[in-house]
Amino acid sequence: MRSLWNDHDARAYADDPLALRVYTSRLIGQDPSLVLHGGGNTSVKARARDLFGDEHDAIWVKGSGWDLATIEPAGFAPLRLDTVRRMADLHSLTDARMVEMLRAALLDPNAPNPSVEAILHAVIPFTFVDHTHADAVVTITNTPKGVERIGEIYGHRIFIVPYVMPGFILAREVFGMTKDIDWAEVEGIILMNHGVFTFGDDARTSYERMIQVVTEAEDYLEMHAPLATDDEEGADATSLSHGDLVTLARIRGAVSKAAKAPLIAAHDGSPLHVAFSSRADVGEIASRGPLTPDHVIRTKRAAFVAGADLEAGIERYGKDYRAYFDRNREGALTALDPAPRWVVWPGRGTVALGRTLPDAVVARDIVAHTVPAIARAELLGGWKALPEDDVFDVEYWDLEQAKLERASAPAEHTGRVVLVTGAASGIGRATVDAFLKAGACVAALDRADAVSSTWSDARVAAFVCDVTDASALDYAIENTVRRFGGLDAVVSNAGTFPASTRIADLTDELWRQSLAVNLDAHRLLLQKTIPFLDAGLDPAVVFIASKNVPAPGKGAAAYSVAKAGLTQLARVAALELASSGIRVNVLHPNDVFDTGIWTPAVLAARAKEYGMDVEAYKKKNLLGHEVTSAEVAALAVALSGRLFAATTGAQIPVDGGNDRVV
Repeated sequence: MRSLWNDHDARAYADDPLALRVYTSRLIGQDPSLVLHGGGNTSVKARARDLFGDEHDAIWVKGSGWDLATIEPAGFAPLRLDTVRRMADLHSLTDARMVEMLRAALLDPNAPNPSVEAILHAVIPFTFVDHTHADAVVTITNTPKGVERIGEIYGHRIFIVPYVMPGFILAREVFGMTKDIDWAEVEGIILMNHGVFTFGDDARTSYERMIQVVTEAEDYLEMHAPLATDDEEGADATSLSHGDLVTLARIRGAVSKAAKAPLIAAHDGSPLHVAFSSRADVGEIASRGPLTPDHVIRTKRAAFVAGADLEAGIERYGKDYRAYFDRNREGALTALDPAPRWVVWPGRGTVALGRTLPDAVVARDIVAHTVPAIARAELLGGWKALPEDDVFDVEYWDLEQAKLERASAPAEHTGRVVLVTGAASGIGRATVDAFLKAGACVAALDRADAVSSTWSDARVAAFVCDVTDASALDYAIENTVRRFGGLDAVVSNAGTFPASTRIADLTDELWRQSLAVNLDAHRLLLQKTIPFLDAGLDPAVVFIASKNVPAPGKGAAAYSVAKAGLTQLARVAALELASSGIRVNVLHPNDVFDTGIWTPAVLAARAKEYGMDVEAYKKKNLLGHEVTSAEVAALAVALSGRLFAATTGAQIPVDGGNDRVV
């Protein structure tokens, strides 16, 4: 590990301690081997004024919810230093009361809640304090002779603290242990199974001490526990075959059912993870506990090793989790769902799961750092995580339980994966937008290049895809599963509206083109998605047909016949797929003029067929209501959700009312 300190950059903040604090905090946050996704915390002590202009000795501590990689000055909570230090003298303090007292000590009432380590930062008598969960250090502490190895590496330069629950208890312990030490001879504190504190009276000293401490641990690991397989961090699912992807979807589906909520799955098939997943002892070592207790919130205490019978294995995992909960619970606690959050997939790597895409990414990144830590610790005598009661205390921390009580219900389709065709414009685009608003991850397919630049949301996987091209569909579907882990719903929307042509004038080319896009492509898409939908949670298919099915118009034979065939396809699919729990329904929109097929020329031609001008043609439904793409999309989303959980084989008009249908 090397220092990222730059004299030129730092000079700009020389007269502002908080700006320097932000600068070095970001240096720390840039390195995931030091902190991951909001982990770690930093502080600085300086003089500050309160609302009355009176000066105080103050401490700025990283605020809860902020990430060191991107933190701003507003991300630090300014507190009265003397008040926070006095809290360390208290004999006992509940977590809830600690949060209240820290907020009472704020110099800015609009500041975020200070880190739970604020008291510990305050009692360390240096201007700058840095705290990380450095992989290398924690790996060494998670071994049978962790204390001896830490002493071997650092000697008396580092003060060692046995594991203690984070927050007030830890601050109180360190405060008592360090009352008589000579701080001038100490460069840092290592909290066993937890992390590292370094400090200094200037920002560079504190930061570079952290770099030095971690580098020495890395050097020790390279000498005593080198990995045979280089870690290429991150998901590399390109080698997964079609059959593997179906298995990935089944893993996601089975875990989601256990969690009673759809989860996004992130696969890591890097060489190290494949090697780890292939170990004969992986089931035992992956169940000993997390890298640091903080990770349990994202990954649970133990991994699940996927076997031939996924459902039975996950049921056993759930029973074990409930037994773990019952063994360790004290008082009234809200049990978390018993489903795993990371899976060892033998021979294929690891799979991390989360309620949202960001949750899955965080879990994947944590697993990406846990796997090499376990592998190295095994070479140092064995992976030895904290006892389960210590891990349980963090997983069921009062502060975490309070978050559950405050959390609002997620949007209905959160965690679901939906595929939409014809997504670049009109009904398709509106459908993608509606599903995103409802919390889903979406695969957006369209033959128009514009689909690639329409959304910047990471929850959208956009594919330029001609739905009549079987190989293009394979690519889009398989890469959707690679990205999100599975598939729960399909809105088969792509279509074309041929120019108005009477039967006597129909060409074979126009007829076949309409059938290819408006019928054959939908059948092809359905066939290719069935194996993945079968593994999904509450799977649903919505076909976008047309009013022309029950009420065809003159000059639209090629279109009407194809859409009628599509409707019949959907009816048969509803019959065949019901036993798999896959619902299939049809929407019949009409007069939806904000779509790509309604070009001015087509609109004028259709109006002429009815002997109307364009404006009259637009308003020819019973309600006199111009149906929009957004309204069709809203119904497609609803048909895929709980409201229509008992509905399959339905045909629903979205046409403002048609006297030929009603």
